[in-house]
Amino acid sequence: MKISIIIPFYNEEENVESVLEETRQANPDAEIIAVNDGSNDRTEAMIRKRPDVRLISLGCHLGQSAALYTGLKLAQSGICVMMDGDGQSDPTDIPHLVSMLDQADLVCGYRRNRQDTWSRRSSSRIANFIRRMVLHDHIRDTGCTLKAMRKADTRHLIPFNGLHRYLPVFFNQAQLRIVEVPVNHRPRQHGKSKYTTRERAMRGLYDLIGVRWLMARKISWPKDGDIQ
Repeated sequence: MKISIIIPFYNEEENVESVLEETRQANPDAEIIAVNDGSNDRTEAMIRKRPDVRLISLGCHLGQSAALYTGLKLAQSGICVMMDGDGQSDPTDIPHLVSMLDQADLVCGYRRNRQDTWSRRSSSRIANFIRRMVLHDHIRDTGCTLKAMRKADTRHLIPFNGLHRYLPVFFNQAQLRIVEVPVNHRPRQHGKSKYTTRERAMRGLYDLIGVRWLMARKISWPKDGDIQ
């Protein structure tokens, strides 16, 4: 089965080579799409060294959601997988996520043994609890970027800054099937996170308010069999 793997990179020059090589080794037949999200270091130059990787370069830094959404829209395969470009995602998990699409429309990874600081883990647990209480999406780790879906289902998504954390909400709204699977999570070897814990919390709260407003105005999506 042909798949497209979408990997956003923002100032990850130290991680690009290892992430792309490892992804190719684990998924030899995949279309790998590296989205350079307006990096101002050597990230794009490092991606260009890989003729087996498709480069999409954004003219300025637009954020992870914009990078992932752009990759989804431009992917050439019917199955799309999203992962982080910081080296913490394990691309050997991808075949299992794709296989689970036989019984779901969205497969969400959750980090089984998260390798982050105590402050990031605790703030994430609080954010996930609040999100579940407000949106009732029942997803345990929406911050895990590693997800698999069919490209056709991008029609259910509304692009906004923060979309990648709320994909399950839109799939629930469209009455599609979601499953969660445990995935490996590794410590970051190079570079550092682009957001502080406080910045993540404020952005998450802002996004949560916006998504809750969208859900209050939701429409019922017709199923494919209902469209004539």
